[in-house]
Parts: sequence; C-alpha cells; structure tokens
Amino acid sequence: MTEREKMLGSLPYDSSDPELVKGRERAHELCQKYNLIPESHKRERQEILKELVPDADESAFLQGPIYFDYGSNIYIGKNFYANFNFTVLDCAPVTIGNDVFFGPNCSIVPPVHPLGFRERNLRFKEDGTPYTIESAKPVTIGDNCWIATGVTICGGVTIGEGCVIGAGSVVTRDIPPHSLAVGNPCRVLRRLTENDLR
Repeated sequence: MTEREKMLGSLPYDSSDPELVKGRERAHELCQKYNLIPESHKRERQEILKELVPDADESAFLQGPIYFDYGSNIYIGKNFYANFNFTVLDCAPVTIGNDVFFGPNCSIVPPVHPLGFRERNLRFKEDGTPYTIESAKPVTIGDNCWIATGVTICGGVTIGEGCVIGAGSVVTRDIPPHSLAVGNPCRVLRRLTENDLR
C-alpha cells in the first residue's frame, strides 16, 4: 500500500513520502498563481482552478486567496461559492455538494494528529529526512448549506444538506440535515423549518 493510499484510507501515513511532497508542492504553487491573478482575468483563474481541483464543477467561484494541500482530493458540486481565505487541507477526501456557500476565513481540516507527543513529534529517517506520522478523516458537506464566516470543519465530520453553520463555529461532530448549528464546539440550536425558507 502506498503512503497516498494510506492517507486517503484514513490510515497512519508518512507525510514526507516523495509522491505526497510533490503533490503538496504542486498544489501550493498553483494556489499561489491563482491568488496573484486579478479577479477580472476569469479565464486564467478558471484554467488554474481546473488543474488544481479537477473535480470542481466549472460553475464554482472561489474568491481567493485559496489554500489547498493537494486539490486532487476535493469534489465540489455546482454553484459553489467561497469567500476570502478558503483553506482545505485535503489529505482525506473532501466532498462538497451543490449550492454550498462559504463566508470568509473558513477552513476544512481533515488531518488528525496523535494526542501523545511521542507519536506526534518530528522524527528523522536514517538519511536525516524529517517526517511525521499522521492520519486524516474525510469531510462531507451536503447540498444547500451556508457556512458562515470563520468556521472550522474538522476531520471525520458530515454536515447534512440544508444546514446553516453560524459564524466562528468549530464543527467537531456530525450535524444532521436542515439544522441551524453554532458554537465551539458546534451544537445544533434547532431544526430549520419551512418558515425559515421565506
């Protein structure tokens, strides 16, 4: 099993693996290019985004700046919008449905690091190469969700369709469909009803 296969399978993996390092470097460079292109240069931005996130619907709009670890492990549905400073550390699959909107300064962070420092600390290979052993858990966001400003979504979380996640929330557990959820840790306040659709 390759380190990439382990990573995408939520197993512990070596983050210094050459294939993974190359993938991150490629994505980081593409993010930098995207972030430097003026918003009015739509075609150039779209070309970079297609290379960076090949599984994003062409209707997706990412304001920028954006920061992705790989880009290749993200699926983005139709009519997606992300405001400034959208960050996705996609070392596990990230699936985002249709008509999902993100406010500014939001992050999706699948990585999971050990609680114990002996497992978490930097290690060194025989040739002196530094590395860590980490793992990651997938994130899924259903259709028609609004993720307000400054929200952090942690690994292993599913946000059901039609949810609103309040500003500054830290989502550490699943949120059922059609919920209004807020806070740190994020908790469901109530179910959204037909009255909320007016």
